[in-house]
Amino acid sequence: MIAIIGGSGLTHLPELNITHRQIVRTPYGLPSSPVISGKLGNQFIVFLARHGLNHAMAPHEINYRANIWALHSLGVKEVIAISAVSAISPDIELGALVLPDDLIDYTYGRDSTFFEGQDKEVVYTEFDPPYSITLRQALLNHAASRNTPILAHSVYGCLQGPRLPTRAELHRYRNDGVDIIGMTGMPEAILAKELGMNFAHLCGVIGQNDGHQHSPDFRSRHTHSAIQKIQQLLVDM
Repeated sequence: MIAIIGGSGLTHLPELNITHRQIVRTPYGLPSSPVISGKLGNQFIVFLARHGLNHAMAPHEINYRANIWALHSLGVKEVIAISAVSAISPDIELGALVLPDDLIDYTYGRDSTFFEGQDKEVVYTEFDPPYSITLRQALLNHAASRNTPILAHSVYGCLQGPRLPTRAELHRYRNDGVDIIGMTGMPEAILAKELGMNFAHLCGVIGQNDGHQHSPDFRSRHTHSAIQKIQQLLVDM
């Protein structure tokens, strides 16, 4: 079974023919939202709103362990996580879709493993590559068949949030080799990997951190453009 985790701009899927809503209780508390099951296009999926159905949770407040555990407990094998991101590489255009193949984690204080506590053994999880090769390739092939361009090689930088970065921090991220930045890609990816789930991160570029400030209207136009492309891809899968 495949799951879609919706992020900023994708708190629900209008095209999803809902058949079931379920509140899933986990050893780590409640997930961000009820898990919604239904038919999207030709396949059955489950959907979870990362920030809550009303987008009320800031990135550092999200119960990532409960979210991933809930999906795993329902038999999910593959996860497509959707995120709105900003580009810090001048080569990435607004409205573009990006499927990163590597990441750098700048977060702190987030519960980022299932293997902790006196009653659990120490487990060291291989995290290179951080994303599923097979699921990424399936998404790239699907996008190509729909003539939808996707940037296939990029580095995602996950910031702590909710504040935006300073100019000096942006300079640091560029020097580190980061192409796009967001605030929710970790620890989702490592938690999914710990549970043996295939995980891919499909990002829509809604802003550019080029040292200039843009109006909210500017941002919202590109949010709509990127999310619309993602929704169409998901429906056609």
